[in-house]
Amino acid sequence: MINQTNVEAFRRDGYVVANQLFSESEVKPYVDHYMKLRMAGSYPEDKPGVPMCRMVHMHRWDDKSLSFVIDQRLAACLRALTSSEPYVVQSMVYFKPPGALGQAFHQDQYYLRARPGTCVAAWMALDPSDEETGCLQIVRGSQDLPVLCTEPADMSQSHTGTTVPIPDGMEIASLVMVPGDVVFFNGSVIHGSKPNLSEHRYRRALVGHYLTGCTEQVAADYHPVLRMDGSTIELQVSDKGGPCGVWVDDANSPAVEMVEPTA
Repeated sequence: MINQTNVEAFRRDGYVVANQLFSESEVKPYVDHYMKLRMAGSYPEDKPGVPMCRMVHMHRWDDKSLSFVIDQRLAACLRALTSSEPYVVQSMVYFKPPGALGQAFHQDQYYLRARPGTCVAAWMALDPSDEETGCLQIVRGSQDLPVLCTEPADMSQSHTGTTVPIPDGMEIASLVMVPGDVVFFNGSVIHGSKPNLSEHRYRRALVGHYLTGCTEQVAADYHPVLRMDGSTIELQVSDKGGPCGVWVDDANSPAVEMVEPTA
């Protein structure tokens, strides 16, 4: 599970991988389940124009998805890493078939607007995930950044239209994972992925997004908020907008300056 070394790595690097938190025999039924659902039709909050890309908030109508996001192994890891009680706000599954686009670098906090504090992701590999299939990439040490101002993404490489810049010198880690590995990272961490360049392999992933126990507000799309026993907890809706960060040169080192967004 999670030990003190993992906690220290999470605080230092912004992420930690729990290897084989779920067994291969547990993962395959998830793959079969979501492929069957995806082939059967569309669902609430499917991304328009990208029917094979993802599904979102499945836990609101699918018992198997709910059982994943409130799994007590995830709960124990999140408690150890954040020293607080986690709350469920989102489930997602990414399919990423051969030839699919990646997702430009971004921060989850840009969307969730958890206040105070931040959100935390639990991202589980459902297939072997490597650079050929467009594995998850994380900017190491970005966990303490504010929400950065976005700019247009390269839509030939990404299925999303915005990204955040990364200054020279910040290390990008490509996470090679096997089915059942779960990576945990907070909402400030810059992450994304490249296209799937393989000819025959999927890079499917199942993701839960959580709040930490100190959070009082989250964006409207992420209500209702659930405790890890599946019951509902009432939180406020966070406001949109506010200052965002831009990179500036501070004595030849990158630093972040907060500005009001231009659009």
